[in-house]
Amino acid sequence: MAITLQQAKLNTQDDIQKGVIDEFRKNSFILDNITFDNAVTPGTNGATLTYGYTRLITQPTAAFRTINSEYAPQEVTKDRYTVELKPFGGSFGIDRIVANTGGLVDEVNLQVQQKVKAANALFNDTIINGDSAVDANSFDGLNKAITGSSTEYNAGAVIDLSTSTALDTNYKQFMDLLDEFLSNLDGKPTFLGGNSKLITKIKSVARRAGYLTQSEDAFGRKVDAYDGIVLVDLGAKAGTNDPVVSIVNSRKPNGTDAVTGLTDLYAARLSLDGFHAVSLANQDLVKIWLPDFSTSGAVKNGEVEMVAAVALKSTKSAGVFRNIKVV
Repeated sequence: MAITLQQAKLNTQDDIQKGVIDEFRKNSFILDNITFDNAVTPGTNGATLTYGYTRLITQPTAAFRTINSEYAPQEVTKDRYTVELKPFGGSFGIDRIVANTGGLVDEVNLQVQQKVKAANALFNDTIINGDSAVDANSFDGLNKAITGSSTEYNAGAVIDLSTSTALDTNYKQFMDLLDEFLSNLDGKPTFLGGNSKLITKIKSVARRAGYLTQSEDAFGRKVDAYDGIVLVDLGAKAGTNDPVVSIVNSRKPNGTDAVTGLTDLYAARLSLDGFHAVSLANQDLVKIWLPDFSTSGAVKNGEVEMVAAVALKSTKSAGVFRNIKVV
């Protein structure tokens, strides 16, 4: 069964948990819109949290044939992949003195909100940069899945959007390249994601071309889009001011000359046959444990946690546009 955070909220009767789910939704467009395939059942003693799936690598073909002749056989190429679900979140401690001075509710709410904010930042970071070979506690992200594939675009060239003059000069070329990049995907992506500088540049491009569209999300906030594709600022890494999608000063697109100020734009189609999340079967998507001051001990802990990973069912459901110069 597939579920979203919005649906998960409807399935819980706990008002506090509903509020926590809303905090996850408000802090991340991707978490608010991605579908979770809650199909993973832990193995013996909970030791196995593996989700296996088939990723389509190539697309099917079709052709005409003459009478009394056969079609040339062609099969799509696919590979078997697995992803390990990982727990992520955080804990906080509150001293019983705070609880006894009447500030408990506000303090708990503050700490929960901040832990949700950090968990969102970690999730956004991991769905892009996650690499279980580097950090065994994380899951693999889009950058690892896309690098070297047919949807990695502009890896050997640079497009300059770094200044207003460069935008005026290059915005039409950028739009042509962006449309070509999007045409390599297997459908219209749900979002275009990058750092704040790049998203601001794309808004400037879209305004110049009349392609900037706006709508409201479920919480009444303005959502900007390029020709109907939502523009997502993926924010900063948890606990830092470093952007999830970094700005690189040493990349050599032509293999020789280093170019400064380069960044990348990610696109993905959120769907069970495209890019989606994975969670545990028959368990809440989001769990919270509140401090219990009814027992001894000066400091009581609270926790917020999700157990999840992501899966890319088709290589062409996600892509990355490399080497956009923003500074």
